[in-house]
Amino acid sequence: MGIWRGSLPLLLLAAAAAAEPASTLEGPSWPVTVPLREDRGHAVDLPDTDPRVQRRVTGWAPEQIAVALSAAPTSAWVSWITGDFQMGGAVKPLDPGTVGSVVRYGLAADSLVREATGDALVYSQLYPFEGLQNYTSGIIHHVRLQGLEPGTKYYYQCGDPAIPGATSAVHAFRTMPAVGPRSYPGRIAVVGDLGLTYNTTSTVEHMASNQPDLVLLLGDVSYANLYLTNGTGTDCYSCSFAKSTPIHETYQPRWDYWGRYMESVTSTTPMMVVEGNHEIEQQIGNKTFAAYSARFAFPSKESDSFSPFYYSFDAGGIHFIMLAAYAAYSKSGEQYRWLEKDLAKVDRSVTPWLVAGWHAPWYSTYKAHYREAECMRVAMEELLYSYGLDIVFTGHVCNVTPSDLQYL
Repeated sequence: MGIWRGSLPLLLLAAAAAAEPASTLEGPSWPVTVPLREDRGHAVDLPDTDPRVQRRVTGWAPEQIAVALSAAPTSAWVSWITGDFQMGGAVKPLDPGTVGSVVRYGLAADSLVREATGDALVYSQLYPFEGLQNYTSGIIHHVRLQGLEPGTKYYYQCGDPAIPGATSAVHAFRTMPAVGPRSYPGRIAVVGDLGLTYNTTSTVEHMASNQPDLVLLLGDVSYANLYLTNGTGTDCYSCSFAKSTPIHETYQPRWDYWGRYMESVTSTTPMMVVEGNHEIEQQIGNKTFAAYSARFAFPSKESDSFSPFYYSFDAGGIHFIMLAAYAAYSKSGEQYRWLEKDLAKVDRSVTPWLVAGWHAPWYSTYKAHYREAECMRVAMEELLYSYGLDIVFTGHVCNVTPSDLQYL
């Protein structure tokens, strides 16, 4: 959000394994918070000349590798991109069938004895206006690994083993603890409005140094929509460009830069993402959220939402619900009906903690975004309150704003 993107402090929650896990059904307990270092760097975007955002692979070798959770700890998603993006007035999408979507995995780096296959796609960002550049992505792969053991480290290699040079190095991630009231992730990193600035680098370095088991990213990911299609960026699009452009442009390569920079984290630590306002990215035919919907894997089918904008998953004794602040949330809509069903299935004797995340906060005194999500609050707050929601994490307001118990 403006010049502060990438600087929203992250919160690392440490669960004490020796102590009996508490629930707010019994009474509040204080989390352990890791202090953030004082030096936050400069709120300046990483340029495309920075080696950390440049393409470091050749041919069909995978890049931008990421792990995401499924609805239960016995399953996880692996995603990556092969081939490079294209920019220009006329772009021709790559054929997703050119290269396979295969993950080989196992319990040791030299024993990848299991194999899973998945799906591939490309997306385009197109503008029907003279002088604007269009974009089409590399081939994006999503593969779901199933039959995993909870709380277990798995090694994996992704790509297409039938093509020379088209597989990745071996990476590893750990599945979430088994679902149950005495089993919890050790640390969960919560971050929002990350962007790709020098503030981003200090935030990510701090996060990685604390070795979280899971990352929640609460929207506003790459800020590609603060750029024109020619790569010219600004801290405030409406201030700089709104009167001179026929549509709110984006520079989609910023997504690829972000995926490359984040790979060292996302390839080893599961990251769950929900959309923010900077992911809307309108294009031809009023299509929106193309990059967000294509680039990330979501447990949409597994949690019965069938939507990339809202879904749920379990991690030990926590049931997480990720909600959409930028999709229909009225009581007659699909998201609300899904939320009712999801909440009704939660067994608090199995998952004592009920935690939700979305982008825009319902309660904030920050005047730039004051009551922006009031309609969502009016629609959903009573339902969440009736099921005893314990914690809400949001982004959007790029200031630290912890709140007391709220319900009006």
